[in-house]
Amino acid sequence: MTSKKNVTAASLAAQAMGWIDPVTKAVVPPIHMASTYERDEDNGYRSGRIYARADNPTFDQAEATLAALEIGAKALVFSSGMSAATACFLALAPGDHVVVPKVMYWSLRSWLASFATHWGLSVEFVDADQTDAIAKAVRPGATRLVWLETPSNPMLNLSDIETIAELAHGRGATVCVDNTFATPVWQKPLELGADLVMHSSTKYFGGHSDVMGGAVIARDRGGLSDQLRDYQSTAGNVPSPFDCWLLRRSLTTLSCRVRAQTQTAERLAHFLQRHRGVERVFYPGLESHPGHALARKQMSGFGAMLSFCVRGGRDEAFAVAARLKLFTRATSLGGVESLIEHRKSIEGPQSVTPESLLRVSVGLESVEDLMEDLEGALSG
Repeated sequence: MTSKKNVTAASLAAQAMGWIDPVTKAVVPPIHMASTYERDEDNGYRSGRIYARADNPTFDQAEATLAALEIGAKALVFSSGMSAATACFLALAPGDHVVVPKVMYWSLRSWLASFATHWGLSVEFVDADQTDAIAKAVRPGATRLVWLETPSNPMLNLSDIETIAELAHGRGATVCVDNTFATPVWQKPLELGADLVMHSSTKYFGGHSDVMGGAVIARDRGGLSDQLRDYQSTAGNVPSPFDCWLLRRSLTTLSCRVRAQTQTAERLAHFLQRHRGVERVFYPGLESHPGHALARKQMSGFGAMLSFCVRGGRDEAFAVAARLKLFTRATSLGGVESLIEHRKSIEGPQSVTPESLLRVSVGLESVEDLMEDLEGALSG
């Protein structure tokens, strides 16, 4: 690629930022397994690299591609989505006030309600799909971080990123958006005013259920971005070189995978909405979704995640999942295979997720095959 000007992020990802090995002319970058680097004869490090925990060449391509996808100034890779998410909070100080959603990824919610609180953060849970609730919670000069997850896991609630970012900035707070469900294919939080974007790259970025990682992308350099870089290297929350290489490999197909998965998800959502065995479908692409208008405003597509409530409650939800032949009953999302999961049993009794809810991650199978499988399972 001779020029990156005016080239879309999807094209940059497909060609790994146009990188060519200057020595071998290889179009795929190598995996750098070295844990340390030789000093110069005068004891310096003119290569710019000192130790692999803080700096590995294999990170460079993945981070540059992620920054391009989210149209950010700097990206940082982490060992998991949880390590990326918790880094955003651990970069703060004990006593700082943070505002987070009531409905969000359960592992992070549990960490915030336990470790983060015990460590000293003041954590306030709000209905993040209600902008007024966030406005009431953000304290001028005291709230350091507003965390949004939109669409949320598992009920796909939406938060108004642009409006919330404006009010948060007016009160001195930073805004971070978990963009895992939407991916940068369909939503660009930094362009809507967010300061940070977080991803579990285990999910759509990895895309093949074979790599674990996380990422944080900053709109600007300096400030919290530098604090996160320091935390990343000193705490050692970095991926292995091979995991980072797999991540970069998978980013090349992100756009085409997510677009195909989303097209199938939309058809499945409409199919489920009409089915007599389904009480309710959670998918922002449906006009019945309370956040549909907002989704059309801040997203260019509705994503490949959906949830639905089965008529008959918890037992029937279990039975439907058990009768499915093509969907895999498993925890995770974003892979090429379609997954289904009963979320309440994973999240526990404190969860607000309905007992009858099944969460679906739509893969790359034929939509007709998936509909036939759902029809059979729902009809008993």
